[in-house]
Amino acid sequence: MDTIGGDLDTMAPRPFADDQMAAIRAIASACHYRAGDIVLEAGAPQDRFVLVEEGEIEVADPVTGERMHDSTLRPGQFMGELAFLNGGPMTLSMRAAVDTKTIEVPRAAMLRLMSDVPEIGDHILTVFAARRRRIFESGDSSIVVTGAERDPAVARVASFLNRNRLPFHEEAEGAPGVSINGVAVPDPTPRHIAGHFGLDLKARPAEALDLIIVGAGPAGVAAAVYAGSEGLRALVVEDNAIGGQAGTSSRIENYMGFPTGISGADLVFRGQVQAMKFGTCFAMPRRVEGLTRRDDGFCVTLDDGEQLCTRAVLVATGVQYRRLPIDRLEAFEGAGIYYAATEMEARFCHNTEAIVVGGGNSAGQAAMYLSRVARKVHVLVRGEGLAETMSAYLRERLEADPRIVIHTGSQLCGLDGGDHLEQVTVRGPEGEWSVGCRALFIMIGAAPNTDWLSGLVELDRAGFVRTGREVGGASSFATSCPGVFAVGDVRSGSVKRVASSVGEGSVVVSAIWSHVNAPPAPTTGIGG
Repeated sequence: MDTIGGDLDTMAPRPFADDQMAAIRAIASACHYRAGDIVLEAGAPQDRFVLVEEGEIEVADPVTGERMHDSTLRPGQFMGELAFLNGGPMTLSMRAAVDTKTIEVPRAAMLRLMSDVPEIGDHILTVFAARRRRIFESGDSSIVVTGAERDPAVARVASFLNRNRLPFHEEAEGAPGVSINGVAVPDPTPRHIAGHFGLDLKARPAEALDLIIVGAGPAGVAAAVYAGSEGLRALVVEDNAIGGQAGTSSRIENYMGFPTGISGADLVFRGQVQAMKFGTCFAMPRRVEGLTRRDDGFCVTLDDGEQLCTRAVLVATGVQYRRLPIDRLEAFEGAGIYYAATEMEARFCHNTEAIVVGGGNSAGQAAMYLSRVARKVHVLVRGEGLAETMSAYLRERLEADPRIVIHTGSQLCGLDGGDHLEQVTVRGPEGEWSVGCRALFIMIGAAPNTDWLSGLVELDRAGFVRTGREVGGASSFATSCPGVFAVGDVRSGSVKRVASSVGEGSVVVSAIWSHVNAPPAPTTGIGG
């Protein structure tokens, strides 16, 4: 997908140096297009790198065929954005505005060149990343999401696209639904839309895998970066969105290197781009439901029964917020009850009262973010205070914000509404009280995602994975089953912080590399 807006002209590709152009030409073919010819059609995979030598390439609306922007790609500029890294499709058509000459390189060959000549790779990635950010923020896409506020199924698709930084155009008016290139998608689901972006295992390497990383939170994505950089053939399988629980944090202020803060989604997305640069692939939304051992490694079973086999497995599934045992909870999930507080969910709080349940950092960050749009944010905490569960800087900000009210010793006891949540009842020290509420955010407790491990590794009483000395592991992140490793929040005894998860995901790759590249065990002969 590519679009060339006015602000992109300021970061338009600077000319490649002469030696870099020579390297590109050495593996390129010359192509010619007449005015009006389609260079790459909407929906077609980005299977080649296209650089304009003469002429002009414009963005065309795939439905109307009309030109979409004043600015165009001119000589010295190249086509594409981040989806090029995994062979994802264009969602807008690219067309020759005049007779045009290009030089074009097959995707695989260009990725090798980007790896062999870092200056070329860095330049292309900088442009691709800037374009993705711009088209994501502007909503330039032929994927149209309509009525997300009125249909939970459509809202789930919008949330999936938003959390994974996949460009889409949103419309409030009209019948709820999703369309691609003007064609309505029947019964749209995140899985269906992910397939359109080439994320549903279409980018899986043809060769055997060295490593499957289950989970794409900070720990899993950090491991993906280092695995790729060490030459391991790795695939990350994620059942929801890049970033995991950290991806729901609208602003992380205590991560080193970002003094003004960064959202969890942006932080981990940057890591994903790095991992893709090194050749690591991502598949989502796919859930791993089982793990079996085989002679030379393991096989994971996915939600549709498909099996993927690998030499090693990294468990980075993190934790998930616990669900409250309260009537009608499931009925209102996605229709007033949410487990993330991002821009997509914040819209439901505009000039209303919102409720956040939980006393940890994620709950605090959600309350601060929502207070920008909600008339009032109620934070419900079962305990007597926040001192033991929340960082001091967050606690002080919540207490100082006039739009935020902290209710200690309080818990939900009732939900009411029609198709959408409309009212919440709370029981506190002074009895029960109710408030009109269309957005309730549940961020309590942490349940590890380990059911799929099929008893192959040892867990503690709470279901977290035991590692290291506890199980006689060869490394701090080795489990009781050789070849299976665990990092991040899912690991028993881990520090539940983004920085520690990133560190663990980075360090574990050394042990995984040693396991994958270990010499075969010696065989003992019999005879004289």
